[in-house]
Amino acid sequence: MFEFIADQRAAIAAVFILTLLLAFGVSIYIGRKEYRKNGQDQVFGDPERTKGGWYWSLCGVSALLLIWFYFSWGVARAYFPNAANELCQIAKLDEALSPIRAVLPIGSRSYQSTQLVARNGAQIEALRDSMPKQAFSRDEQQVLELVIDDVQSLLGLSSDPDQQSPEVAAQIELLSQELRAIAIALDAGPSAVEPSAEALAQPKWGATYTEIPLLPVTARGILFDQLSQDAALLSDRFVTLKNIPPAYATRIPLITQKIEALSAATKAQQFSDADVEARKDYIKSLDRIFNRLDDGSIFPAGSFAPLMKVFQELARAQAHAKGSLKVIDALFVPGAGVVKSRTQCSEQGSGRWLPKPMDVVVTFAELADPDVEDGGGFKGTPLLWWKWLPIADVVAFVIPDALADLWAGEYARHGVDGKVQENTKDRLLALAQGDIDLGSVPALDGHLWDSLFRVLVAMGLGILCGVPVGIYMGVSQFIKGVLDPVVELYRPVPPLAWAPLILTIFGIQDDGKIFLLFMVAFAIMVISARTGAAGTQLSKIRASHSLGASNRQILLYVILPNALPEILTGVRIAIGVCWGTLVAAEMLAGTTGIGFIENVARTVSDYELIWVTILIMGILGLAFDLIMRWVIQKTIPWRGKG
Repeated sequence: MFEFIADQRAAIAAVFILTLLLAFGVSIYIGRKEYRKNGQDQVFGDPERTKGGWYWSLCGVSALLLIWFYFSWGVARAYFPNAANELCQIAKLDEALSPIRAVLPIGSRSYQSTQLVARNGAQIEALRDSMPKQAFSRDEQQVLELVIDDVQSLLGLSSDPDQQSPEVAAQIELLSQELRAIAIALDAGPSAVEPSAEALAQPKWGATYTEIPLLPVTARGILFDQLSQDAALLSDRFVTLKNIPPAYATRIPLITQKIEALSAATKAQQFSDADVEARKDYIKSLDRIFNRLDDGSIFPAGSFAPLMKVFQELARAQAHAKGSLKVIDALFVPGAGVVKSRTQCSEQGSGRWLPKPMDVVVTFAELADPDVEDGGGFKGTPLLWWKWLPIADVVAFVIPDALADLWAGEYARHGVDGKVQENTKDRLLALAQGDIDLGSVPALDGHLWDSLFRVLVAMGLGILCGVPVGIYMGVSQFIKGVLDPVVELYRPVPPLAWAPLILTIFGIQDDGKIFLLFMVAFAIMVISARTGAAGTQLSKIRASHSLGASNRQILLYVILPNALPEILTGVRIAIGVCWGTLVAAEMLAGTTGIGFIENVARTVSDYELIWVTILIMGILGLAFDLIMRWVIQKTIPWRGKG
């Protein structure tokens, strides 16, 4: 089943997208129809007005999923499965031409040679102004000025078209003609060719870690692939092209000789340490600029005009050869499209970091597979499954070891025969430590259950301790005065600020994470219960007194029901905060849990797995909230109707 979904994810997505479009349109139709029917009978602010409306929920979910499909390139893969492969072949041609394109004003405002002349000229002038004259003699300063002038003159020689050799101009013209042949081939379009068997055997787009298949599978892709190989050969010839004016043959040796003489003088003569460093740094900077100008990478401004003209023809021919792919690229591939690197083609823009919904489903299916021996689960642990749990482990978790220490008597001691006869105190300690076989029971297991267990235990303890404390703080001046500073002191501190300290004390086991979550839940429940108790109307309390109610009855039947809406709202808030804190704590220290999965996925940039964990957290948070809404509806139906 899961293999079928993985292999046919594009086709399944195509059907699902049509279903979403239908659901989106139907929900809007029903919503407008309901509004016309009931809109006149409801007034703004009426709570009944917000009930129902399932069709608007369907509308919102459908719109969100359609946006996800679009920006993740899920629509493109569903309806144009060969588009990415063809864009990959176009990217191959772009990559092959990139060394030539880099020297032209394509994607930049000026030629690369112009940028080099401007940068090196500015650095030469800055070097002239920053000469450490105290470190050089007057004669050496004159030599340096001459060397700087000579180096600057190299810029002029490289930029002078009269100094360029005819061979270089001829090679540029030949390259232009050969590139024009590529443009002509693009205009001619693909021929009737068939992809190779190796190309057809490639995995589908996104079916493996190789994002987009490299070998062309269409006639158009074959055309671009073949031309990219020709363009790569032309680029290899181009990068070997150097502009070395004839005057370099005499000037460069003289400049080299002068720089070497200055360096030799620094070593031979006695200078202070500061002067030696200043001389070395200055000569090194001068030599660095000189070596950059010596490599022949600067050409006259008009040298590449033929190449610029050809690249304009190539851009037009490439757009013509793309045909309908231009529309697909513009409408269904948002972002920078496909880029070819050394070993693979990859999606860019939102398609890179926003996985496609069906890929997330496949990743979730692999994660949810309980067969960890066959690659299911994560790091040898299932997402959610069951196991046989020893009852002794549960007992050991509940009973503290100190209970055995409090038992009367002493622990057993070994006798003269070298044996130890256990007594009641020893057996009680063994029970508290889980060393007694009490059988096993089936229990939930897995990353998801570990996270849920930590949240539920911490929330239970937080409610159990926080609600009574908050209630009594709301009715007792003494308890409020004693506990309020303590609670308000640690409550504003972000939970993650406590995490390193608590995890250091308790370690990376469950007790540390549960205690951290308990601190979060306890503070929220105390504030919620105190606010609810303190907000009880005085008239209700006085009426209860006048009817003869005791303090206990007032607390149970007046104050607690009045505080219940605030308490349940606090539970909703605490669950959300605890869940977020738990995931962060599991990312800091843990070997199981949703946060642990996301942390590992983050380190290896597994975006599908990251999104799976995000969706799991969101769905669980929504489930918790829906449960609390139902509890609130059943427990305090009078809220908002007083």
